[in-house]
Amino acid sequence: MPPKKNKTKPPFEVPVNKAAAEPEKKATLEWPALSPLLPPEDLQLQTILPGQIITIPRFFTNTLCRTYVSYLEKATTLTTTPVQPKKGNAVRVNDRSQVLDKAFAQRLWEDSGLKEVIQREDPALWGGEIMGLNPNIRIYRYRTGQFFDKHYDESNQVSFGDPPQVYKTTWTLLIYLTGTADGIKGGETVFYTDATKKKQSETIVAELEKGTALLHKHGRDCLLHEGRLVEDDGGIGKWVLRSDLCIKR
Repeated sequence: MPPKKNKTKPPFEVPVNKAAAEPEKKATLEWPALSPLLPPEDLQLQTILPGQIITIPRFFTNTLCRTYVSYLEKATTLTTTPVQPKKGNAVRVNDRSQVLDKAFAQRLWEDSGLKEVIQREDPALWGGEIMGLNPNIRIYRYRTGQFFDKHYDESNQVSFGDPPQVYKTTWTLLIYLTGTADGIKGGETVFYTDATKKKQSETIVAELEKGTALLHKHGRDCLLHEGRLVEDDGGIGKWVLRSDLCIKR
């Protein structure tokens, strides 16, 4: 469980998500073009919880989401995670893959409008100046009955650039490629604020909206969160792309 400053710890041990630190596969995917996209000026950050949870609605268009899901269904080999996780990992049951792809991470950062949107804000919000995205790209699919139990996301050190430099991840980036519009029920990302002597823990639900990018702070200030059980996958599944914002160490 990540250290907390002046906060009441939960009465049980909560696993840290260590998936980002797992061995990465070399790039083997020929990603579709990032098109069509909305122009950066039409993209807006929406704050769900100040300094912790932010969304970018319509980050991917519906057409682009369909293109990526269709491609990933054919091009990726997904592995279903075990019901009994390794020690220190949260319980999750979903289908996943990951690929180390510095070129795609750079495209996603520079060509999607994300860089322009992120740079509108004070770098202090992100923990420093964002230099790019974690090249460890994770691909998730949740089918009916699958979920990701309560956990924290840890910060990691990654290397990219020419010449390569070492960076630190500070915020999780999730891109929902499917959502309620596809008939999916459940699967929302749910956050739990820390309880204090004067205030109970608050539940904050980030709805599963197709094309939305969800950003949330991780590391020592990460909120406890979970991916709710998918009650109905709509015949397509809850598809998510995952990366992280990176700053200089």
